[in-house]
Amino acid sequence: MPNKQQKNLMVEIIYPTPEEQNIIAIEVSENCTVQQAIEQSNILDVYPEIDLAINKVGVFGKACKLADSLTEGDRIEIYRPLIIDPKEARKNRALKQK
Repeated sequence: MPNKQQKNLMVEIIYPTPEEQNIIAIEVSENCTVQQAIEQSNILDVYPEIDLAINKVGVFGKACKLADSLTEGDRIEIYRPLIIDPKEARKNRALKQK
């Protein structure tokens, strides 16, 4: 029985900061998880403030789990923690407008 050759996928890892948006394109195996792709990209070395136990992740703007598998062309986004609660920010803007 012939051995099924494993396919590779091209994916992107994105981590936006206030100063820049770093996009890293990498090739991963077809059974790769979100966490494995992030680790393979070495983005954790570039941005040591990323903590996958704290930072949320998503694929194309939709929240996902680190154990989720990937498909060809996926864009993995690593989200920064919120500085201020969105409700509080709206309240502050409303008060400033008065």
